[in-house]
Amino acid sequence: MPNKLLIIKNITHEGSGLLEPLLHTYGISADVVDLSQGGNFPDPQNYRAVVVLGGPQSANDATTSMQHQLKQIEQIVVEGIPYLGICLGMQLLVKAAGGTVLPCTQKETGFFEDDGAPNDIKLTNAGKTDPLFAGLNDTIRVFQLHSETVELAASGIELLATGHHCKNQAVKVGKNAYGLQCHFEMTRSMFAEWLTIDHDLRRMDHQSLFAQFDTLQEDYTATGRILMENFLRIANLV
Repeated sequence: MPNKLLIIKNITHEGSGLLEPLLHTYGISADVVDLSQGGNFPDPQNYRAVVVLGGPQSANDATTSMQHQLKQIEQIVVEGIPYLGICLGMQLLVKAAGGTVLPCTQKETGFFEDDGAPNDIKLTNAGKTDPLFAGLNDTIRVFQLHSETVELAASGIELLATGHHCKNQAVKVGKNAYGLQCHFEMTRSMFAEWLTIDHDLRRMDHQSLFAQFDTLQEDYTATGRILMENFLRIANLV
């Protein structure tokens, strides 16, 4: 199997972020395909592992691009290719595995909930022993930015972490396909760009959001790097 990573972008500004320096550190070769710029999801069998990032689309979209993406992810699951899906990438994995994607009863946006409580996820018993979360605490602070959530299929999808409003926050399909509803990959420059583009973030107090990011950045960045490095190990890329 080629020792190469495939990174799928669903929108240009949602990039691989904290994953990039790890690829340089370990000398991992990666192909980056931006579907929003007309790219086509290539045959996943040509790659050691696949990362699918977020975007404003829905896994329920009837577009040719979305239907093709779902078929490729179905193939990834069948072939046992290591997979990491973030936000939309997680929802696509769940749908490909027989689950359902539906609107959130309450949107989750930012580092804090509307009542000021921190956005965090809690590992399930399965999550506490899973190699993706090795070296992390059982409760993890996260950044949220989504208006859809998932319901898991009756079988075949394992719940690794739960959240407050949208329960299903981290899942596993098979032995090595993972989905994370929340964002662990942001850098400060990515965050600054998202504030100018995303509809929900544009309406929020940017000074407060930057202050929150700067306060949490050290722990947030450490968590993201550990998660990404753990996935690269699962994929036998490091």
